[in-house]
Amino acid sequence: MAKVWFTLSFIIFFWTSGANGLEPVVLQLKWTHQFQFAGYYMAAEQGFYKEAGLKVTILPANPSNPDTHFKVLSGQAQFGVTHSGVLKAKMDGKPLVALAAIFQSSPYCWMVKESSNIYKPEDFLGKKVSHLGKEESAELTVMLERVGINISDLPLYAGLNPLEDFKRGMFDAIQVYVTNEPYKMLQEGVKTRQICPKQYGLNVYGDILFTSENMLAHKPETVEKFKQASLKGWRYALLNMQHSIEVIHEKYARHKTKEQLSFEADELATYITHSGGAIGSMSETRWQWIAQLYNLDLSQWRKIKPTFLYQHKHDTTDSSWSWMLVLACVLTLLSIPMYGYLMLFHKRKYRIQQLSYRDKNTLE
Repeated sequence: MAKVWFTLSFIIFFWTSGANGLEPVVLQLKWTHQFQFAGYYMAAEQGFYKEAGLKVTILPANPSNPDTHFKVLSGQAQFGVTHSGVLKAKMDGKPLVALAAIFQSSPYCWMVKESSNIYKPEDFLGKKVSHLGKEESAELTVMLERVGINISDLPLYAGLNPLEDFKRGMFDAIQVYVTNEPYKMLQEGVKTRQICPKQYGLNVYGDILFTSENMLAHKPETVEKFKQASLKGWRYALLNMQHSIEVIHEKYARHKTKEQLSFEADELATYITHSGGAIGSMSETRWQWIAQLYNLDLSQWRKIKPTFLYQHKHDTTDSSWSWMLVLACVLTLLSIPMYGYLMLFHKRKYRIQQLSYRDKNTLE
């Protein structure tokens, strides 16, 4: 009897541990740890990923080679964070899928000194600027081109210490991320201002959560669970900024002060939230507009659109119910011989009792 119960307990443990096991996945960030990725950190720290059945490893980027597309397509990561240039990569044949747009506007801007006479895109004519052509900040060059400035005519800075040389006045404007270089200049007492695409209606998406076509094809439910848990993490981070800053500083971004993380949080909140839209929302119309903005082929856009914009297709079978059904079948199969054994045991016990009773009566 003990052996039967031991076997039953082992099977129950095996199946329930399998049902409750966490699926490991990797998220590759596009930069080093900072508040820019707060939602993912909080999804992990608050247990949202665990509730979704996921064990998520969050990897910071290598600043010298922050190529998240390669990491995801090569299988080194299942999810990544990228920029709106992911659309061009898709059109170039890379099988990428956009899941959510965390930033509704681009956080890339031109930074100039407060003493500069550059106030608007038209004022860049003849000015010396930092290196151009980064795919992730293409909207900066588009902003200048739209006012008739020929980018190839602008003198370019090509030094190795851009921030130090910017401070010394060796060139006029530098491409920056709104939460990084402007804060450093502020701390060093250099007064600056930013000229951003957002100010001129160029609201391209930023920080796109993405995956590969292969991942979506083979594990669609994992993709959906990861997306929803991540968005839940972002909602928590924005509603609990101070707590999020404390956690990020303690566990992820020790290289930054709490004051710097607070500065990032205040700056980025306006890029994440927008009137009438949920966090991470994307629209087909806006992606098409981005394609036009970058002078991409619209006929090609229409061709890649079905596999580029993520849409969750509900599976007719629920995995949790599948596990429960398997467990129920196992328990049922185990119960049949055990029930037979118990019936036989009680029957033998009853017969022994009857024989004892008859023997007793005979002796009397």
